[in-house]
Amino acid sequence: MRNNYSICGDSPAFFCFLGRKALILALFISIIPFLSHSQDLQTHYEKTNGNETATYPEVIQYYQTLAKKFPQIKIMEMGPTDAGFPLHLVIYSPSKDFNFASLRKKDKRIILINNGIHPGEPDGIDASMMLLRDLAQGKTDIPDNIVLAVIPVYNIGGALNRSTFYRVDQNGPDAFGSRGNGQNLDLNRDFIKNDSKNARSFVQIYHLTDPDVFIDNHVSNGADYQHIMTLLPTQHDKLGGPMGNFLQQQFTPGLYKLMKEKGYDLVPYVNHFGETPDSGWVEFDDSPRYSSGYSTLFHSFGFVPETHMLKPYPQRVKATYALMECFIKFTADNSNTIRDLRAATKKAVLTQQQFPLEWQPDMSKYNMITFKGFTAGHKPSDISGLPRLYYDRTKPYERQVKFYNYFNAGNYVEKPTAYIIPQGWWPVIDLLKNNKVNMERLSHDTTILVEIYHIADYKSFNKPFEKHFLHTDVKVTTTKDTMHFRKGDYYIPMNQVANRFLIETLEPTAGDSYFAWNFFDGILGQKEGYSPYVFEDTGYEWLKQHPEVQRALAEKKANDTAFAKNAAAQLRWVFMQSPYAEPDYLRYPVYRVR
Repeated sequence: MRNNYSICGDSPAFFCFLGRKALILALFISIIPFLSHSQDLQTHYEKTNGNETATYPEVIQYYQTLAKKFPQIKIMEMGPTDAGFPLHLVIYSPSKDFNFASLRKKDKRIILINNGIHPGEPDGIDASMMLLRDLAQGKTDIPDNIVLAVIPVYNIGGALNRSTFYRVDQNGPDAFGSRGNGQNLDLNRDFIKNDSKNARSFVQIYHLTDPDVFIDNHVSNGADYQHIMTLLPTQHDKLGGPMGNFLQQQFTPGLYKLMKEKGYDLVPYVNHFGETPDSGWVEFDDSPRYSSGYSTLFHSFGFVPETHMLKPYPQRVKATYALMECFIKFTADNSNTIRDLRAATKKAVLTQQQFPLEWQPDMSKYNMITFKGFTAGHKPSDISGLPRLYYDRTKPYERQVKFYNYFNAGNYVEKPTAYIIPQGWWPVIDLLKNNKVNMERLSHDTTILVEIYHIADYKSFNKPFEKHFLHTDVKVTTTKDTMHFRKGDYYIPMNQVANRFLIETLEPTAGDSYFAWNFFDGILGQKEGYSPYVFEDTGYEWLKQHPEVQRALAEKKANDTAFAKNAAAQLRWVFMQSPYAEPDYLRYPVYRVR
C-alpha cells in the first residue's frame, strides 16, 4: 500500500533524490528565522561581552522588539519626564492580560522593577532586558501567578547625559549616564516632594500597578568587601505589624537562602558608621523621600538591591539577574501569604488611630551577621603624604559583626476624622490627587470647628538640598477654633488606604512632611505690619482694655531682662497678642477635624 506521505512515491530515483534535496533546503530555509531570531535578541551588553551598557534609545528599541515577537510582553508609554521623553512601562504577563485591575481579580502577584534611577548604576537596566527575553524564550521560569512590570530607564535625562568619567570609583561599564536628571535632581530623593515630572509619572505607575513587591535596582558606594550584592529592604519596624514581621522573619531570610543556592552571599546594605564596616553598622533609615520608604506608605514590600561598585560589571549584572529570579520565586511560592498580609494591612489602616512620625535606631538591640570583608589599613598618601585608608584584598576575612536593625517609634499623632485644605494650596492638592487620595470639595461655604497648628519653632538647612531648604526640628502648638471655609475647599476623610501617606505628608512635624519640604513656606513670612509710632498709641489703648494681657506683659518683663530693656520687642509682643496681628502668619493651613 502506497504511503501518501512519501516524498518519492513511484517516481524515478533521480527525481526522488531531487525531492529530498528540496526538502532539506526548505527545512534549512525555515530555520534561518529562528537562528537570526536568537541573534537579534542579544542585548548590547551581551554583544560587547559585558563591557558596555545599552543607551536609552537602544533599551526602548529592544523592548519594542520583544513586544513584537512575544505576545506575553507589552510596552506602554506612560507620563512625561523632565527630559522630554515619556516614561515607559514594560509588562510581562504569562496570561497575556495587561489590565492591572483584571490581574488583581485573577489573584496575580505584581512585582514592579525600577531601573536606572541613577543611570550610572545600570546593572538593573541590562539584567532586566535579558530576564524578560529569557522568560519569553523559556530559558528561565516564571510561574503563572506572577506579573512583572518594569520601568526600563527611570532617569532618562541622566541616561542621555552619558560619559566615561562619571562614578570614577566604579568598575565598569565603559560609559554610562549621570546621577542628576533633566533638572539635575537626584530622583531617589524625590518620591515624596515630586519636583520632577519623572516622579509624578512614577506615582501614576505605582498606583496603577499597586505592586505587592517593589524593587529599585542600584549600585552601592562605600567600603570594599567581598560581597557582590547587598540588600536594603524596607525597614521592618517602619513597615510594621504582620507585614513587618513577615519581611524580617521570612521574606528577607528567604531571599538570602535562595541567593545562597545560586552561589551568592547576601549581606545588608553596608551603612557603616565607622571608617570601615569591621564593627558593624545601623540599618539604613529609608524615609519616604526614598523609594523603599515611599512604598512603605502604601503597604508594599520594598527592596533596594545594591551591587558593589568595585566588582566587575558582568558579575554585578549576573547577580542582579539572579536576585530578580529569587524575587520571582519567593513571591510566587508565598503568593497567598503576601496577598493576605497586604489586604489585612490595608484594612487595618482604615481604622488605625495612632501613627508614629519619628524613628530612631535602638542601639541596645542588634543581630549578628556574617560579613566577608578585606583587612583595612593606612599608608602614606602619594598625593598628600599623609595617612590614607586602603583595603588589602590579599587579606580577606570572615567575621560576625553587629547589625542594628531595630527602630523605635516616637512622636505619635492621633488620626483626625478628616483634614481640610483650602483650595489655594493647589500644589499640595495636586500631589494628593496624583497619589489617588480620596477627597471631597465643599459644596458651599461653611464654618467648621477644627484643630489648628501654629508653627512655634523650626530649623532650616542653610544650603539647598534637592531644590529645597529643608525644615527640621519642627515644633507646633495646637488650638481649637471655628474656621470659615469656602465652597471648593478640600475635605479629606481619614478612612482610606492612603491614611499613612496622608499622616506622614500633612502632619508638619513628620520628617518628610510637605511642610518640611517647603510647600507651606508662604505662612512663614508676615505680610501685615505696623508703624511703631502709630501703634504705640493704638496698642496702648487696646492693652488698657485687656488687663490679662497687661499682666502677661509684666510677667514676661520680670522674667526676661533682655526683653525688659527692648522697647521694640515689647511693642511687637503686644501687637502679636492683639487682633491686629495677621492671623495667617505661622498658622498651618491644613486643619484637623476631630
